Amino acid sequence: MKTLVHLSDLHFGKTDSQVVEAIASEVRAIGPDLLVVSGDLTQRARKDEFLQARAFLDSFAGPRLVVPGNHDVPLWNVFARALTPLARYKRYIAADTDPFYADAEIAVVGINTARSLTIKDGRINVRQLEAAAEKFAHLSDDITRIVITHHPFEGLDFEGDDGIVGRASLAMNAFSRSGVDIILSGHQHLHRAGSSARRYLIDGYAALLIQAGTAVSSRRREAANSFNIICIHRPEISLECRSWRSPRGGFETSARYSFRHGPDGWRMLD
Repeated sequence: MKTLVHLSDLHFGKTDSQVVEAIASEVRAIGPDLLVVSGDLTQRARKDEFLQARAFLDSFAGPRLVVPGNHDVPLWNVFARALTPLARYKRYIAADTDPFYADAEIAVVGINTARSLTIKDGRINVRQLEAAAEKFAHLSDDITRIVITHHPFEGLDFEGDDGIVGRASLAMNAFSRSGVDIILSGHQHLHRAGSSARRYLIDGYAALLIQAGTAVSSRRREAANSFNIICIHRPEISLECRSWRSPRGGFETSARYSFRHGPDGWRMLD
């Protein structure tokens, strides 16, 4: 069995210090096999914000996989935004913006969806999809395949497209051919989980679309700070969302789900 902790939308530069300390304690107590962070480590891509984010990440033992978000691209520095949009991210967080992790049970591909020419939207390109497919191509069928992006594959509601990553349908078709099991994302500061088949009708295929809320930012958008704990014991996956309870403080379980893999992909258990 593998345990992942999924954090997103840290927004250092606009964080709640009490929540930062509490979530750090939680993650260390869990001791995940892999820590995943799906973007927006900073509020305005400033050096001091990246240094805070890096110190936070370095406080945890074990491997981690991180991708940037749109807030990790400078907003006001026009030249940096156009010419070196992720220079500080690469210097202080990770040089590889499309990272890869694999062990005997899981394979995780990070895909950078942040773009310099948009303010908040994101995109996936064909080159990234081809690179992801190549990384998954030679793995055995019993390896659980996971993709990490900042921008999600579902909108704020099941009918709308607001916030969905560009070329989402193209990406989902590529992921279906690679047998991707889980797609983890953030951006909307909301916890959500469900089947990709609700939006993407691909014969015989259903992945899990899991979004994390904002982990430590004070920009909560009317939802509590939260993070996800994902336990993979193929053919089953369990998901626990831990949410901040204020003013009492501390994290408590706010949602639990169980999923099983079958002939048509992943489905939620009753």
